[in-house]
Amino acid sequence: MDAKGVLKKIKDEEVQIVDLRFMDFPGQWQHTSFPAAFVDADALEEGFGFDGSSIRGWKAIDESDMLLMPDCSTAMIDPFMAVKTLAIYCNIHDPITREPYTRDPRNIAQKAEAYLKETGIADAAFFGPELEFFIFDEVLFDNSQNAGFFKIDSREGRWNTGKRFDNGQFEEIQLSHIPRYKEGYFPVPPIDSLQDLRSEMVLELIKAGIDVECHHHEVATGGQAEIDMKFATLTKMADQAVLYKYIIKNVAHRNGRTVTFMPKPLYGDNGSGMHVHMSLWKDGQPLFAGNEYAGISEMALHAIGGILKHASSIVAFACPTTNSFKRLVPGYEAPINLAYSQRNRSAAVRIPMYSASPKSKRIEFRTPDPSCNTYLAFSAMVMAALDGIENKIDPGEPLDRNIYDLPAEIAAKVPKVPAGLDEALAALEADHEYLLKGDVFTKDVIEAWIDYKMTNEVQQLRLRPAPIEFSMYYDC
Repeated sequence: MDAKGVLKKIKDEEVQIVDLRFMDFPGQWQHTSFPAAFVDADALEEGFGFDGSSIRGWKAIDESDMLLMPDCSTAMIDPFMAVKTLAIYCNIHDPITREPYTRDPRNIAQKAEAYLKETGIADAAFFGPELEFFIFDEVLFDNSQNAGFFKIDSREGRWNTGKRFDNGQFEEIQLSHIPRYKEGYFPVPPIDSLQDLRSEMVLELIKAGIDVECHHHEVATGGQAEIDMKFATLTKMADQAVLYKYIIKNVAHRNGRTVTFMPKPLYGDNGSGMHVHMSLWKDGQPLFAGNEYAGISEMALHAIGGILKHASSIVAFACPTTNSFKRLVPGYEAPINLAYSQRNRSAAVRIPMYSASPKSKRIEFRTPDPSCNTYLAFSAMVMAALDGIENKIDPGEPLDRNIYDLPAEIAAKVPKVPAGLDEALAALEADHEYLLKGDVFTKDVIEAWIDYKMTNEVQQLRLRPAPIEFSMYYDC
């Protein structure tokens, strides 16, 4: 769809509001709305001005004027607005130079795709992320100078077997079909009480043009879920991941529930990951199928080598919160071991073996989580893979064993992901040259990301006492 198509859609569907949406630096979708009568061909061509200094991690106040440039091909009717609203993804441009803004995550993803083609190695990178999330009934939290707490509740929470609820039919009753800790994977209803809600989410995703493959309950108690999308190219999938989160949160909201993509909201049970399936193609042909280990190509092995070599710096984008590293610990299927293997989910990189079809051959990077800015995470992954291919990086021998059960002296030799966000940011500071190729990421982007995360997240956590510290230390 082009500008003419957008204007026709506004007229034909009697759209009243045009909502322009873009991604901020950390990864939150932002928007501003205009009456449909204000939007004409000139406005769609020239862009819409806004204050970039008010967006997290962007321009200073003395360089605050920015432009929203609509990508008309993304226009869609928003299913959640009472007033007929047409939503359009935007890129960010400088109003003086008219150049794309370097800190715009969507621009970075598009540059990564352009660089991929420039290398001649491939012309398309396909991504298939598996976003996990929790559906809760209520979440309370607060932080002040003299207090700090959070409290999560879910009728699916195993901690509630001794508690009664009003289920809408009877007052104060507990039927106790609740998933046990770490046993929430695949049970049928009534243990899986969220089937209909997830199905409603799926139908809204399909209406929005997203191809959905399946949905199911996930491992954790308390309402953990997963809805899988069919693979798509880098920027398109990053776009879809943003829309996916938006739709799932809003379907939950209109049903009186709340959804979080926070990696580790519950203590003592599995967290939410975002296992990312990736493959490279050229001229419509898959490049990761071959006669090497697990039926993959030498190119795929080198791509794995690049991802493993740069994994610690990729994690700064793919696991970008302090909470991410509460998931990346042993004992909860967390992919902390920087090794690769077929079928083996204890390795950071897995080669799925469900099908022998060349089109199905891909690699799965299991370390990322759904708190990430997908534009940045996918871009970092493809740049690492390309570096591995260009430099023929050897990934070493596969590790086809349960790495969690290895003897201590062997397990100690397997490299691990960083133990905290500060370590991941230090790794990014030390290892980012591969990201600068093709001007995909710029030094300004790397420096701004590190500064933002250290100042607004790492330091904030360091400065505040945690509730558990009172249990451990108050009587000292």
